[in-house]
Amino acid sequence: MSALYSPETYLDLQHSEHRMLFESAVNVWEALSQISSYLQFRLKPGIHGRLIGKPFISGAVFIGAGTVIEQGAMIKGPAWIGEGCEIRNGCYIRENVIVGSGCVLGNSCEFKNSIIFDEAQIPHFNYVGDSILGFRAHLGAGVILSNVRLDHSEVVVPNQAGGYLPTGLRKFGAILGDRTEIGCNSVLNPGSIIGRNSMLYPGTQWKGVLPANSTVKTIQTQQVVERRP
Repeated sequence: MSALYSPETYLDLQHSEHRMLFESAVNVWEALSQISSYLQFRLKPGIHGRLIGKPFISGAVFIGAGTVIEQGAMIKGPAWIGEGCEIRNGCYIRENVIVGSGCVLGNSCEFKNSIIFDEAQIPHFNYVGDSILGFRAHLGAGVILSNVRLDHSEVVVPNQAGGYLPTGLRKFGAILGDRTEIGCNSVLNPGSIIGRNSMLYPGTQWKGVLPANSTVKTIQTQQVVERRP
């Protein structure tokens, strides 16, 4: 199982200065449960970027050089944001969020307990909960990474024997491999795992594991009729 869901299968760990989170992980999602303690012991709060106006930033936040935080953003912390990022107006960063360098976190986007690798873009109307986004991953406008099952039970993922592997997590959104593209208004159900260099068409409802270098084509059937007066 280690080869199927190992961190290296989905993520280039050289594109995060927080690769230590994955050192003992057999399965990539195990890093999610390490975020809180990692930040507790390693976070050294400080604002080294530029603030536009007066965004809300709590005390337990590190912001790297060259990062711009726009007015209207809220960073509750604990949070660690790398260098050269854009944190735009209306962005809501909750507890236990780690953001790499060169990332864009945009308007009306919410983040909690997540790891975001370098140069990822989450720019418009997105929810990212209990998820890991790889190097240069991109979410189209309105993409939701749902992190809780409707029955609130433990999130499971498929195993190689055709059954399911328990993750030990009741909150687990998605793993997006490096350079994944998720089309606008798509919803990824809890425990979704997307391989490197893969793409989902806009409006896709996805559940399960998508192999690397794949495209999910969601094609609507439409009918045009004459409008009655």
